[in-house]
Formats: sequence, structure tokens, C-alpha cells
Amino acid sequence: MTAHIPFYLPTGNEITLFERAWQYKLPLLLKGPTGCGKTRFVAHMAARLQRPLITVACHDDLSAADLTGRFLLKGGATQWEDGPLTRAVRSGAICYLDEIVEARKDVTVILHPLSDDRRILPLDRTGETLLAPKEFMLVASFNPGYQSLLKQLKPSTRQRFITLEFSFPPPELEQQIVASESGLPLPQVVVLVRLAQQMRALQGHDLEEGVSTRLLIYCATLIHSGLSWQEAVRVTLIEPLADDPHVKSGLAELASALLP
Repeated sequence: MTAHIPFYLPTGNEITLFERAWQYKLPLLLKGPTGCGKTRFVAHMAARLQRPLITVACHDDLSAADLTGRFLLKGGATQWEDGPLTRAVRSGAICYLDEIVEARKDVTVILHPLSDDRRILPLDRTGETLLAPKEFMLVASFNPGYQSLLKQLKPSTRQRFITLEFSFPPPELEQQIVASESGLPLPQVVVLVRLAQQMRALQGHDLEEGVSTRLLIYCATLIHSGLSWQEAVRVTLIEPLADDPHVKSGLAELASALLP
């Protein structure tokens, strides 16, 4: 039975590029704003290529041992337990490291021999050196807008990956995506996408981040469920983006001018 393939509408040749990267055993880095479709794209491609997907949400406390594995005490005996990266290498899965810049520096160090032509994962604690099978692929992502001087990928790491830049889809494609994901009729989705475009124009001024496609889908889903436009917009497009009362009031006025 064919596995379900998550819905994804391409905006360029990213599907072909991902397939070529997997075919030729090249690690892939995705960069783009939050909620623009990076994670959905990876899930879509894993299903399309019929490979298991192991996703790791990177954070400040994520260490190399969290990825590779550690010895644990079980039933009075010490046993080795593989981490997600090791499981992905052993099984020939696609390993997706989401927001890789959030991880500790020792994480990127262990990725170096796995992301060049060696394609090996040394496990110092067990004495093993795993050779990644041809089906294995390393994919990572980050949001350039969140980078700081203290959280950047070193050039020696970035230059091990081919890189795809993601952005929000063009309005016509975004309308199709939101309508397909939420069930809201297209004419109503057009209004939401128009509002999102105007709110994104405020990024860097009143707003730190623009409205994501993910939030648009949430908003459309709530409207489709019967929630009022005003309430749906407030909880999905205004409150998640702003705390300042004046900014929220301005966004509400902007929404009121466009909403039916």
C-alpha cells in the first residue's frame, strides 16, 4: 500500500533539487522564515522517496550525545541506546535537524564527517564507525531572521551543504495552499492572503515577523469551522505576532478594512 504523501505545492524546482541531492548523497540545508513550508516540504519528500523520516527539533540543550546515543541502565545492566541520528544512519532514513543553529556547537562537529564525502558517523563511546548507506540523507533547516552573532552556522559547516532558500509562496500559490489545507472556499482565502501581504509589509517596523503561511491555514481553518472572521484573525494573525496594544490595535484596524 502506498504511504500517504503530505500535501505540498512547489513554488519552484525544489522537488527536483531534493531528489537530486538524495540520489547523489548530498546533504541539504533549507533556510527561510518560520511557517513557510520547510518542514512540510521535508515530510512530503520523505514520503515521495518512500524513506522513513526522523525529525529532531534542535534547542539550546541538544548535545551530541542526544543525537548519537548513550549508555543507559536497564534492569541492572548497562545498555547502549541509539539516538535519532544514529537510528537514521543505521536504517537509511532521512534525518531532519530543524532549526540547527539552536543546537550546541558540539552537534555541528559530529555532523562534519557525515556531511562530506566520507559519510561516516563515529561513535566514540562504542568504538563503532557507521558508514551511511546510500539511502541516508541529512537535511537541516534554520531561520536566517533569528540568527545572532552567538548563533550562526560556521562557514565550515554551511559549506558542507547544498542550500535551498525558502520564502512565502506567491499570492496565487499561497491561496491554493491555504484553501486546500483548510477547506475554506478560495474567494474567502483570497481576502486572507491579501491581509497577510499587507501585514508582512510591516515586518521590520511594527512587526518582528510577518504572517506565516502556517498561521494563515490556522485562521482559515477556524473560519471554516464557523468562528467569526474577527475572532479567527485576532487569535491567529494578531495575538501571535504582537504584544504592544498600539500595534495590535493598528493590525485590527487594518484587518477590519479588508475583512467581509
